[in-house]
Amino acid sequence: MNILLRRIFIFLAFFFIGVSAIAQVVEEEFSSALDSARAAEDNRKDSVIFTARYIRYTTLAMMKQSTRTVQLDTTHVNFQYYNKQNLPWNPSINLGSYGLASRDLLFVPNKTIGFQPGFHALERYIIHPDSVQYFRARARYSELSAVGFFFNDQVFRARVAQNINPQLNIGADYYATNTDGYYANQDYNDRKAAVYSWYESKNNRYNLLLNATFNSLNSPENGSIVDRNIPGGDIFKDTTSNKSNLGYLTRLRGRNATRPYNKWKDNGLFIRQSYFIGRLDTVNKGTPEMEIHPTNAVAHNSSIRQRKFIFFKNEADLEGAFPYGDAVLVDDTTSITTITNDFSYSFYLRGKGVFKNEAKLDLGFQNDLIWYRDSLTSDFYQNSMVKGTLGYRFSDRVDLRASVNQIVVGRNAGDFLYEANADISFGERAGKISLGAYSQNKSPEMVFSRMNYTYHQWEHDNLEKTKIQNLSFAYRNPLLGFHGKAEYFLMDNYTYFKEIDNPDDNELLRKLIEPTQSGNINLLKVSVGQNFKFRRFHLDNLVVYQKSDANNELAIPELYTWHSLYYANILYKVMDFRLGMDVRFNTPFRSPSYAINAGQFYNDNVGIEYSTYPIADVWFTGNIRRVNLFVSYNFANQGLYPKGYYTVRRYPMNDSNFRFGVSWKFYD
Repeated sequence: MNILLRRIFIFLAFFFIGVSAIAQVVEEEFSSALDSARAAEDNRKDSVIFTARYIRYTTLAMMKQSTRTVQLDTTHVNFQYYNKQNLPWNPSINLGSYGLASRDLLFVPNKTIGFQPGFHALERYIIHPDSVQYFRARARYSELSAVGFFFNDQVFRARVAQNINPQLNIGADYYATNTDGYYANQDYNDRKAAVYSWYESKNNRYNLLLNATFNSLNSPENGSIVDRNIPGGDIFKDTTSNKSNLGYLTRLRGRNATRPYNKWKDNGLFIRQSYFIGRLDTVNKGTPEMEIHPTNAVAHNSSIRQRKFIFFKNEADLEGAFPYGDAVLVDDTTSITTITNDFSYSFYLRGKGVFKNEAKLDLGFQNDLIWYRDSLTSDFYQNSMVKGTLGYRFSDRVDLRASVNQIVVGRNAGDFLYEANADISFGERAGKISLGAYSQNKSPEMVFSRMNYTYHQWEHDNLEKTKIQNLSFAYRNPLLGFHGKAEYFLMDNYTYFKEIDNPDDNELLRKLIEPTQSGNINLLKVSVGQNFKFRRFHLDNLVVYQKSDANNELAIPELYTWHSLYYANILYKVMDFRLGMDVRFNTPFRSPSYAINAGQFYNDNVGIEYSTYPIADVWFTGNIRRVNLFVSYNFANQGLYPKGYYTVRRYPMNDSNFRFGVSWKFYD
């Protein structure tokens, strides 16, 4: 209890120091600047105070529908969830430290068809070309964000965007991360960047989106804790020693040039050109919220993406981290280069003026050229896909959509995704219902079909396509703070990795994995969120129930819950803040093991079940004008119960820890 009190005291000290420091730093007036766009329209010089209303952005998904922007988010809500491994609405199992291999805790289907490499362990940290934001800023916009400082995680981000003229904006994002981890060989680092530009012609008909993304992720591998002398293999039940985390031996111990790691390099260039033909309908003309809706549009997307997945080690395997073998130097690499061209035509039918009824037809063709190379082989593939979407929106109350994606020629010919959705709004008080259904026929990912690595080799060209049928029903009522979704999945030939059967415990077969396909699997997933408010106190809740006749094969818990109790107020009429505590929990489930050099999670032959227990985080977030900050004390209940926990076999999760982060936005 004394340890817990000391930790709470330190947390409160950081909280008040941070509040005081930030309050002093931000004691300044908003900068004023010349509104050049308005001056051009009104032939007069107006001096304005810039706010976030004048800093807006769009995305690729939005530009596929119309020219529309949304306002920059300046709130501090959810700022404390900087680690993508620990998002409450999308939790993960992982190897215990920031940046290490992760996998979704909840069942999240992959709805992509066509060629896919099959490496996902570090995907949460990749900058994807589709996720880039393109800005429209009347003033130069920049942002600095830093988390950790003198703590284990140092996560830095910088962003700058500026309109060169009213038609052209350029911008860049830069990320740099260095972490220490909690056990030996967990010091992850990455360097990521995105450079982007958005050009819109003066007549609002032509748009050009351009981005280049660069990702270099370096995730060390320690092979897990050596547990042969630890009762039950659980270091949190080890009462025979008072070792620190760094006192526990790990299976891989190389340093510097012999440091074992999984490294991802992912670089891409993306260009989209679109042109509007015929009548243009404008909403909110002359304001920052202006939208341009075409009646006909043609577009061409072109991209090149180069990916490398590398595993390296240069030490003998003295502790059995890998399957049986005597290799000392291992440098397994998979390289994939993809060139994609996507052509589309869109037709809209709507009345003149302020429109409520709209019919839409999208037609498209996509061609992918793929160069694949691993340690032994190289191949060239291509896929050609036809796409179509038919939609109808009626009176802002009913929105119906049906889409078809079918690969007609190429390596993955026969893959398809057919989907239908309906959104029905009953008004602000009654809420909205969303109905959905899709049918998917998907080729197994490349890692299941072929593996030519030092410790794993197979060639499985006879794997069947995975078939998924889905039905979903969702209801959302923001006025009541409620959202819920029920999903049913019927799957056949679900593909996953498992350890080779080894009833006699043959040393030659230990830790060897193979791709496996299931029979029919039924899964019901129900997600319910309910937020309560009593004066300034809030209680946000999320409960996810997953019931399947194959929970062990899917390696998912039956129940996951997250609850956040916080107090929200304005401090001294200056700081908008929240002070609260999160608690998360999931029921025990058959937790997977991790194949180090393949970078894959797999179902082992032991079948150990883990629960997260109740894990509590105490946090504070605040906003003072353009500054957001947070202070958090994670796993605050470690001093009481439990002492620690696992989500992946042999890999203990992180201890309790402090984190501090600040983000500062500038509008020049």
